[in-house]
Amino acid sequence: MTRKFETIVDTSELKLSRLETDPFGTNAYVLTCKEKGESVLFDAPGNADLIRKFLEGSRVLYILLTHGHMDHTMALEDLYDVLGAELAAHEDDADSMPVKPDRLFYDGETIQCGNLEIEAIHTPGHTPGSLCYRLGNILISGDTLFPGGPGKTGSPENFIRVLASIREKILTLPDETKIIPGHGDSTTVGKERPKIEAFISRGFDQKTHGDVTW
Repeated sequence: MTRKFETIVDTSELKLSRLETDPFGTNAYVLTCKEKGESVLFDAPGNADLIRKFLEGSRVLYILLTHGHMDHTMALEDLYDVLGAELAAHEDDADSMPVKPDRLFYDGETIQCGNLEIEAIHTPGHTPGSLCYRLGNILISGDTLFPGGPGKTGSPENFIRVLASIREKILTLPDETKIIPGHGDSTTVGKERPKIEAFISRGFDQKTHGDVTW
């Protein structure tokens, strides 16, 4: 299969592009401020040459990691060496990454990409240091939330934790917020909210964890 970037958001201010990478189908995203020509890369899962080529001509400010799992960091060493961008992640996942982050993000911290402001939101559960990134009505959710369920959890405690992250940090966002996940296609807060609320209302086994669907 030939991999290529696709545009998923295109406005007068910004462009957001997605590459579904080999070998795990993990999504890499590139956000570009059109006026300033500055970009950020969200995750470095694979196909480093394709990502590097796509970013030619843009000033890449940051590589922003959603979490430290291998399928999101396989191309990190290659891209970090050639892009000259600052690497940022949450402290609680930093030790699991092949490259030491230059900067540690905490909940509510913001950075600029040209005229665009990006907010880091700490959403532990899938991993201790999972981060989502919010830009207006766009949320890069990593593996915290997919259409129809959360990312895989390794224990009941982690499932409860990711569920709390979703309820407290994501479902509080406006319904029109577009959820851009680490795998698969996009959804919205409005589409996911009733599924999650119904799941909670039904009740669930306190041993629930792993691959859970609403």
